[in-house]
Amino acid sequence: MAVGKEEVEILKPRTDKREYRRIVLPNCLEVLLISDPETDKAAASMDVSVGSFSDPEGLEGLAHFLEHMLFYASEKYPLEDSYSKYITEHGGSTNAFTSSENTNYYFDVNSDSFEEALDRFAQFFIKPLMSPDATTREIKAVDSENQKNLLSDGWRIFQLQKHLSADSHPFHKFSTGNWDTLEVRPKAKGLDTRRELIKFYEENYSANLMHLVVYWKESLDKIQSLVENKFHAIRNTDRGCFHCPGHPCTSEHLQILVKSVPIKQGHKLRIIWPITPGIRHYKEGPCRYISHLIGHEGEGSVFYILKTLGWATGLSAGEGDWNYEFSFFKVAIDLTDAGHEHMEQIVGLLFKYIFLLQKSGVSKWIFDEISAICETAFHYQDKIPPIDFVVKVASNMELYPPKDWLVASSLPSNFSPGTIQMVLEELNPKNVRIFWESTKFEGHTDLVEPWYGTAYSVEKVTGSLLQKWIETAPNENLHLPEPNIFIPTDLSLKEMQGKGKQPLLLRKSSFSSLWYKPDKLFLTPKAYVIIDFNCPYTSQSPEAEVLTYIFTRLLMDYLNEYAYDAQVAGLYYGITHTDTGFQVIVVGYNHKMRILLDTIVGKIAQFEVKEDRFAVIKETVMKEYQNFKFQQPYQQAMYYCSLILEDHSWPWFEVLEILPHLEAGDLGKFSPVMLSKAFLECYVAGNIDSNEAESLVQHIEDVFYRGPKPICRPLFPSEHLTKRIIKLERGVSHFYSVEGLNPSDENSALVHYIQVHQDDLLLNVKLQLFALVAKQPAFHQLRSVEQLGYITVLRQRNDSGIRGVQFIVQSTAKDPRQIDLRIEAFLKVFESKLDEMTNDEFRDNVNALIDMKLEKHKNLREESTFYWREIVDGTLKFDRRESEIAALKQLTKQDLIDLFNDYIKVGAPWKKMLSVHVYGALHSAEYKEANEELTQSPSIRIDDIFSFRRSQPLYGSFKGGLGHMKL
Repeated sequence: MAVGKEEVEILKPRTDKREYRRIVLPNCLEVLLISDPETDKAAASMDVSVGSFSDPEGLEGLAHFLEHMLFYASEKYPLEDSYSKYITEHGGSTNAFTSSENTNYYFDVNSDSFEEALDRFAQFFIKPLMSPDATTREIKAVDSENQKNLLSDGWRIFQLQKHLSADSHPFHKFSTGNWDTLEVRPKAKGLDTRRELIKFYEENYSANLMHLVVYWKESLDKIQSLVENKFHAIRNTDRGCFHCPGHPCTSEHLQILVKSVPIKQGHKLRIIWPITPGIRHYKEGPCRYISHLIGHEGEGSVFYILKTLGWATGLSAGEGDWNYEFSFFKVAIDLTDAGHEHMEQIVGLLFKYIFLLQKSGVSKWIFDEISAICETAFHYQDKIPPIDFVVKVASNMELYPPKDWLVASSLPSNFSPGTIQMVLEELNPKNVRIFWESTKFEGHTDLVEPWYGTAYSVEKVTGSLLQKWIETAPNENLHLPEPNIFIPTDLSLKEMQGKGKQPLLLRKSSFSSLWYKPDKLFLTPKAYVIIDFNCPYTSQSPEAEVLTYIFTRLLMDYLNEYAYDAQVAGLYYGITHTDTGFQVIVVGYNHKMRILLDTIVGKIAQFEVKEDRFAVIKETVMKEYQNFKFQQPYQQAMYYCSLILEDHSWPWFEVLEILPHLEAGDLGKFSPVMLSKAFLECYVAGNIDSNEAESLVQHIEDVFYRGPKPICRPLFPSEHLTKRIIKLERGVSHFYSVEGLNPSDENSALVHYIQVHQDDLLLNVKLQLFALVAKQPAFHQLRSVEQLGYITVLRQRNDSGIRGVQFIVQSTAKDPRQIDLRIEAFLKVFESKLDEMTNDEFRDNVNALIDMKLEKHKNLREESTFYWREIVDGTLKFDRRESEIAALKQLTKQDLIDLFNDYIKVGAPWKKMLSVHVYGALHSAEYKEANEELTQSPSIRIDDIFSFRRSQPLYGSFKGGLGHMKL
């Protein structure tokens, strides 16, 4: 029996039909049960109030290592990796993360397989097995994960902030762990890591420190019975919750300026203050109020002035790295080169604005506006996948009373000017920590952070010096924002006509096509609109590509002050460069969407190049291209794979060569030419009726095509752009080898791609089934057993309707050629496993895939993304999932074996393979050796990507020209 089934009223959104119940088991495990009869997936999350702050001295990363180890095996399920295998084979996914004070474990699975999945999951916390062999292997996995992070600026600066705090405080610690902290150093001290791991688990993992969320379609009573049965055996040692001793920053860690050298090009300024944790006043929302104002981007804001001066390209503000004992308020500013030269004035300007807020007092109308926005967002929030929902709620359970588990701090409702003023007063010059990152500091620092090797220096910033900065700051008109005109007041649902099960081609002309999908499923006052500009001139050359990209960035830049309020009010927009032109997306509350959309359309139609903004955007874009070389090696490998496969795509290094020579005048000449020929593909979905949708597109056509001097002319059928993919040769393997672009990165990477077919119903489902069946065995063999690297993935690939599978591995353990051989070895072993699969196992996998396809879209955005992909690819199979389910029901085990034998296995007659090898610093000798060898193998080396592309046939496109669209 449960100790308690308290009738606590849990505050939930008005639109939420789910049922909730809080229970406490006899072992003091606190549980939230969620019944959702409409769900296709079941999910659970266990949040344990033990994290890296609890790591023993000299065993940094032990809590994180334990998180890894619990996945392996348990006394009840001793077969290694059987938990992950079960989850994957039943349509689910599983993961975990370790934070400073918590470790969260979670999974989802097809609903009918939930009971056994939950039982396996419960064993993590009852009787896990931590075999010596698995222990050694998983230390390598933790080390590989850390290797992946070493050249990440985010990880580096966070550790530097922690390093510059009291070494007696757990915030100071290195949390991830590596081979040194978990193997070398413990051994040197005579410690057995496995023994320490078991001891740590037994001392810390107690039921009274755990919070569980269980989400299923069954009734609350049935879920409760299941939970009581599965989790009652978790031990309760009545362990006390970890208590963090005060604030990590003493006076020596305040009033400091820290200059550090990042990996990537660019300059960033972070101004940080220790503050009273917002969690103590979550109903008053002091940090939400302050971050709303300091992070504002409208006229009179700090960012508006910095942007006008050409000093910054981004600013964010808010609370971070908080718990109940300590917290930080952070302002992060992305600086331009000019901004880097004016760092002192920028800090001074920020303090000027903070002083303005402190002096002007707390405004009730601003708090009420924030409160109204938050309330609408809470009550009309989109449904998210159960796995994400359970993690979010489990993380809230320790921090908030049960009635606020779903709300957390998202609904500030108590206006308390004194509380807000108290936190505002903490943002003062005596309290500040300034972190300034720039590659310009290289060679001008005298210290090194020990875990990531970040070069830095520290100097004191006195109150008098800060006062000078404030006095020399720009004397611009800082002021509070105006009332937000975009807050929706009409949240009613419209009466929709017609069936609305699939998108309908509502309207077609020589100028545009309009796909329309009314919302009859989610019933929220929201809409989703895409206007896709197909412009042939945008992809004629690398210059055209980058000028189109700068054009879209400038449009976003011009709109920023006006449209920032729309985003605050839940109306989001984006203007992005595509392969065939550019596209506008607007998503959110439909009430005032048309105002925003008409403004965006007007800005495109009246586009002009402002020289000062062009210079800033060009500088930003140049840094983005320069920073390509600091991407993870596996990302580089995926990029090269796409570059080889996609006809008519331009390489980043050609664009980077062109960029310095581009001037504002070049875009001034190009933009009218780019817009002179266009076809608009439009998608309108949600709480908009068909007449509104037609009117919206009619207005856009009028603006571009029907003025006295038309901006656009329609495309001829021959001018419609399509994305086409290289058709690899059957029975031939190709490979492309290249050195990693960052000589400091030791990781190598491989993408092993097998191209199978162009969109075809039967082959699609066979390939999907293969990916489902092979995914977990591949991960277990290559990652867990062979320890090739932390990033080890097998997944499907879809390039404009061309289907295949790819293995992605990043490794310091082996060079790419060796990894390629290990993948082939895996495929040889997998061949026999496929033959040995029983008919029952085969049917279980088929049913798991069917269940995955039966899964309904959770929200309008998810549904629209699915349908838009069909429109963009030209496949227009809006009933794809239903058709594939029908095909799956007819599938036999022999069909799967035939696919494997024909297309995938080593030596398969129709196999089309492309391997991309990226060699990291550890394998430079192997790269040299591979380059000098004459290829003896059946694989053909690609020496020049563009010569290779020109020599290969292309798959046909599903997208015909005007009048050839499939209906």
